[in-house]
Amino acid sequence: MAWLLVVVAGLLETGFAVCLKLSHGFTRLWPTVAFCIFALGSFGLLTLSLKKLDVGPAYAVWTGIGAAGTAIYGMIFLGDVVSTLKIVSISLVIVGIVGLQLSGTSH
Repeated sequence: MAWLLVVVAGLLETGFAVCLKLSHGFTRLWPTVAFCIFALGSFGLLTLSLKKLDVGPAYAVWTGIGAAGTAIYGMIFLGDVVSTLKIVSISLVIVGIVGLQLSGTSH
């Protein structure tokens, strides 16, 4: 259950990063409100998961999902540049997340 919270928190991190961009420096109301909701949800779920998980792997998975998700979202929906190196790098982040999950370092 704790790992599910980390995954959802990572997806919410993607949401708050995208909303941060869309807020244009907190000058647009609804993206700013969405940023606050996603950020509070993300940090809240991560906090709950850390009651059961080791901080290193949980934090790495959380940031990895957020980073990979944000990069993928940006390439698909925001017109970010798509390159082979970027796709390979995102793949390596995902492989690292899976490796941490399989390492068995959590309780």
